[in-house]
Amino acid sequence: MSSQPPISGTTAIVGVLGDPVHHSLSPVMQNAALQAMGLDWVFLALPAPAGELATVVRGLEAMDCRGLNVTIPHKHSVAGLCRELSPLAQRLGAVNVLVPLEGGGWHGTNTDVEGFCAPLRRDGRQWQGQRAVVLGCGGSARAVVAGLVELGCSQITLAGRRAEALGAFQADVQGWAPQLQTLTWGNGLAGALAEADLLVNTTPVGMASASDPSAAERCPLTPAELAALPPSAWVYDIIYTPRPTQLLRQAASRGCQSLDGLEMLVEQGAAALRLWSGQATVPVDVMRQALLERLP
Repeated sequence: MSSQPPISGTTAIVGVLGDPVHHSLSPVMQNAALQAMGLDWVFLALPAPAGELATVVRGLEAMDCRGLNVTIPHKHSVAGLCRELSPLAQRLGAVNVLVPLEGGGWHGTNTDVEGFCAPLRRDGRQWQGQRAVVLGCGGSARAVVAGLVELGCSQITLAGRRAEALGAFQADVQGWAPQLQTLTWGNGLAGALAEADLLVNTTPVGMASASDPSAAERCPLTPAELAALPPSAWVYDIIYTPRPTQLLRQAASRGCQSLDGLEMLVEQGAAALRLWSGQATVPVDVMRQALLERLP
């Protein structure tokens, strides 16, 4: 491993913008990678209130910032601050990575889709023609659906609590996700799960919370819905605290293969670092290990 130069007057900034952002684990994995690469950069968590986002983004450009991740709640609004958008970012209406452009301004793109797909592609696993169920219809679900389309899933069922939110989601994506169908949570969900090859949870249900010790014991599915899952199905929870989540514990007890959100975090971050550094190879194993050492 290369030794990272001390922070000095020549050290460049990369970082993650969000509000709140103090809890982000991106600095842990990115600074470990920067040290391994010997880059004189430092990765910071940068709080950016919504009303100040444009000022912060312009200021970081003026400071010759080498690149930014963008997280909640700015993935949609930051798109309007970019000089150009990748086709994927345009399609999703969401940006999670900013790359500085020659001559000024930012290129906005999205690495969440790549991060989501990477662990599903390992070991040559094929998803062409498979059936997927996605829980939740928030911002993360859009990247997940795009990933499932890219993987070749022939049927994608999106389950949400509010019919109007489901309708708006479907209207937004129907041009590039014609295989998407929606259902209101509880209305036929068990039947969809019984036919699923892959279940993806994009809701925060089951995520550890310092203010609510019981949160990590919750599961987004009822016992009857869990019982409908075939043991051959894969279950992917994009939450990574705790590890494993209650959903993954119960799915594993049925014999299902499981994946948590740690790999998605690592792979989207690695994809961003490739864009910022211009290097095709980045130390993904170092990034993963840094997170494993930090997580309880």
